[in-house]
Amino acid sequence: MLTIHVAEESAGTAVLVDGAVVAAVGPYEDLAAVRPGAKVRRWPGILTPGLLNPYGPELLEAMYHPDPREAEGFGTEPIGGERAKRIFRADPARVGASARRGIQRLLAHGTVAVAGELRSRVVVDAVRRVGLAVGRRPDGLAGPASLSPTPLILLPGLVPGGPARFAVFDVADRAELVRRGAGTCVATVIGGRLVYRAH
Repeated sequence: MLTIHVAEESAGTAVLVDGAVVAAVGPYEDLAAVRPGAKVRRWPGILTPGLLNPYGPELLEAMYHPDPREAEGFGTEPIGGERAKRIFRADPARVGASARRGIQRLLAHGTVAVAGELRSRVVVDAVRRVGLAVGRRPDGLAGPASLSPTPLILLPGLVPGGPARFAVFDVADRAELVRRGAGTCVATVIGGRLVYRAH
């Protein structure tokens, strides 16, 4: 199925997706003229190649992401440090479920790739299952681990024939994205599939 993704503030870089692959990148009008039958998804903001979060192990293996049903006992924010270690020691099965919820949080922040050495088999499987790319961790990280790390690391530009992996942020330009952070994400696409959409 052909789909054109276009964002209001970056209509000059719309993306034509064919299955899991980028078929073309260019102005929306050009793509729509070449493929008039393609489904069109319109988004506010800018379309980007998506973000690499360099803190894969810290966010997915060393933090506990509570289930919403656990809010009374654990709250709703990720738990790190010794408390997370105690939770995982008490019930090792929580590692996989926590990682899956952590991945959903990463997707909601426009993350399409993670870096860092993942050691837990269930975490590696969860990352593979959703299709997150795994990249090399940059040198000299500023820290601390965050869903919206500073600085934000954008992946290289989208190219025809490349993977249909990108994110859309509800901002006017990249400068505003840097200023406001990855929490402005409205859509994340991996493997041509819409894996996150803001409500």
